[in-house]
This record gives sequence, structure tokens and C-alpha cells, in this order.
Amino acid sequence: MRGLLGWGSYLPHWRLDRGAIAAVAGSGGGKGVRTVAGYDENSTTMGVEAARVALAGGTVRPRALWFSTTEPAYLDKTNATAVHAALRLDRGTAAFDAIGSVRSAMGALRAGLHGSESALVVAADLRTGLPGGAEESSGGDGAAALLVGSDADGPVLAELLTWTSLTEEFLDRWRPLGAATSSMWEERFGLARYTALGTEALKVAFDEAGIAPDAVSALIVAGPHQRTAQAVARAAGISGDRLADRLEDRVGNVGAAQPGLLLAAELEKLESDRVVVLLSLADGADVAVFRTTGALQSYRIRRSLADQMAAGAPITYGRYLAWRGMLPVEPPRRPEPARPSATAAWRNTEWKFGLVGSVGSDDLVRLPPSPMDVSRAPMAAAVGTIVTFTVDRLAYSPSPPVVFAVIDFDGGGRLPVELTDVQESELRIGGRVEMTFRRLFTAEGVHNYFWKARPVRYAIAEED
Repeated sequence: MRGLLGWGSYLPHWRLDRGAIAAVAGSGGGKGVRTVAGYDENSTTMGVEAARVALAGGTVRPRALWFSTTEPAYLDKTNATAVHAALRLDRGTAAFDAIGSVRSAMGALRAGLHGSESALVVAADLRTGLPGGAEESSGGDGAAALLVGSDADGPVLAELLTWTSLTEEFLDRWRPLGAATSSMWEERFGLARYTALGTEALKVAFDEAGIAPDAVSALIVAGPHQRTAQAVARAAGISGDRLADRLEDRVGNVGAAQPGLLLAAELEKLESDRVVVLLSLADGADVAVFRTTGALQSYRIRRSLADQMAAGAPITYGRYLAWRGMLPVEPPRRPEPARPSATAAWRNTEWKFGLVGSVGSDDLVRLPPSPMDVSRAPMAAAVGTIVTFTVDRLAYSPSPPVVFAVIDFDGGGRLPVELTDVQESELRIGGRVEMTFRRLFTAEGVHNYFWKARPVRYAIAEED
């Protein structure tokens, strides 16, 4: 039996009220909010955060890692290796990218489910459109991670019954190389093609799985059009109350991460022995039919998507545009940081990416690690307390001011570190923080990744 062994989701802290768009851009907007990645986040950092949740407290160490996005931090370099390093996976765990298109995420999931070993499939995306356009308001940022394998690897939470794929070439959505935003053909064309493809793929999948449409507890339709999802459900004979919420008014369409994120949302609500169908419409149709097992009832959700949707803080439209590079603003009047050294980063990979300190013979935790110590102290999952902090309005930052704090970790260790996802009104000595993987800055095209601290807003996940 192969299927899902676990999952994790990640939504960035910031929310853009769509109602604020039209007042500035003159058009666009709508109801609800969309998630917005912070200035120090990209697809890699968000993928790390979702994967940490998927692996938290578990005993399964994946033998393969797949990373998918339409917004890779690098081309001509594997982005999955940074995710691999931040998760401290074994060197024997292969790491591959599947990037460039929305469908690549389903391709990575198919590869993981049809393989012979356990795999971690991570998808993350940032969706950016031109100011005032439908793509801007309907998009969202986020990540999802699905841990897959067999019952030999661990309890299977949802068994894969069948997978069906149909491929068809037509021009629906595209982005030329070097362009900042995507373009879409007239919506009625995509609606007609995807409705036909989705209906055909569901019929084939139901026949292969030996189930009838009325056996489906939840139909998830990931794709660019809400109208398509409703049309496919009707054509397949599935009632509207079993069509999964696409989270458009609270998250937005998160591109390559949408299938995994919507699947995570449904798994949080389903009971055992329920059939859930994931249909992704992108350059064809992919259908994965799962049946939940009894193991799902005892699975602990360590950071639910529901909790993340209920949280978050507002961001102004102007700041959103500045973070996206759509609104040029005056940079800090300070020298920009130099490009990170490749050799120095390699020598300190365990510290820089894994946040691993050291413990000496005196049992003290040292951060960064001391070369004299032989024991290691993984700190990525550690929780700490703010001892003191400062708000620096002069230091260089892509989004000033810089909030810097000294953190005392539970169990030992002290670290001066930058805070993120925090407003000045939230700062206080004694505040509790946890660590998050972020991008400090980018210089000459090189991303400098490290860890920051953020306020604790959810139950702390247990991690290895």
C-alpha cells in the first residue's frame, strides 16, 4: 500500500486586503484577502517551512526530495539542495527540482507516489500580477509538503487508489523568460478546454478505482478558474456540497502549491474510510484518488492550515508593491552587503542552513558552533525568550527598520538574531520566539540564507 504518510502547509504571515487595490491602481481588487510572502521570503524558504511541519515529530526520513515551483530562486542551480540542507536530510537523500510550470508539482507528486522509496514532495509559489489586474488580486503565496511512501515506511494516512493523467497542448497561461508576470488567454477558452479534460479524466479515474461519483466525499479541483471547478463537478455528477473550498477568499491561488495546499485542507477535516479526489488542471488533467485510513484519526496536525488562515497581519498595498519590485522606492542610504562567499557557506553548511550549534565538555550550548566541541546541538526547532531587543532604523535592510534581539533558548544557548514577521507594537522583553528559515539579502544574484526568529503564534511542533 502506497500513499500519504504526512503533510505540512505554510502560509506567510502577511495579508493583503483586496479592497485596498482599486483605490491605488484604479482597478482590480475584490473581496477577501490574499497571502503575501515577506520581503525575506521566496519559494525556497516557504518550502522549507512547509516541509518542517510535514516532518515534525515523525520517524520517516525520506529517501528522495522533490521541490516544485514556478518562481525558483535560481536557474541552472538546484533549489532543492537548500531545502535539503535546511532540513538536515541524509546525504544519501536525492534532491531534485521540478520547476517552471504549475503542472510540475503534480509531476513531482506522481514520481513520489509511484516510486519504491519514501519521498518528500514540496511545492511553493509566489503569484504576482500587474497592479490592478485579476492575476494580482486572485493570486496568493504559500507552500505545501506531502510525505509519501508505503506502509513499510510508516502508517499510511491516505492510500492511493489510482492516478490518471491526460495531456493536451493549448495556450492558456504563459510567461516568457525574464518576464515578471504571467499572461492568460481569454477565460472562456480555458474554461471550455479544462471542463472537457477534467470531466474525461475523472471518468477514467473512477472506472480505474472501481468507484462511483457518489462515493466521493471530497472533490478538490486545483486550477485557474473557479467556474471550471464547478462545471467539472456538475459534469462528473458530484454535488456542490462535496466540492472542496478553493480558499480563494482567504489565501488565493498559490500556483504550483495549490494542489498540495487544498489536499492538506481537506485531510484536516476528513475521517477514515473516505474517498478524496484531487484533480489538477494545468496543461492537461491529473487525477489522484485517495482513500483515508484509520491511521488518519490518530495523526497529530502540528500546525494546521485552518489556524494559519485565521492568523496573519495586514500589509498595505504600497508595501506589497515595493516588496514585489513593482514600486521602486529609495533604498537605504547604506552600503549594500557584499555577495556571500561560496566557500565560506560550504564550510559552514551545518550552521548556516541547519542552525546546528555545539555542546562542549562543560555542557554549554555554543552558537555558532565551536570547532573544539565534538557534540552537535540542532537548534532549528528550539524555542527561546527575548532577553533584549533594538529597532534599528539606520542599518541596511530591504524593508527597514531592522528588529534585532538577543534570544535565550530553552535548554541552553544564546543567539543575537534578527526578528521577522513582527510589528513594533508586539515587541517585549520576555516574548517567546521560534526559528524560521529566511533570506537575509540577495547580492549579485546570490541569495544569503540563514535563520531568523519570529513570535510564537501556534503550538510548537516537535521536530527531530
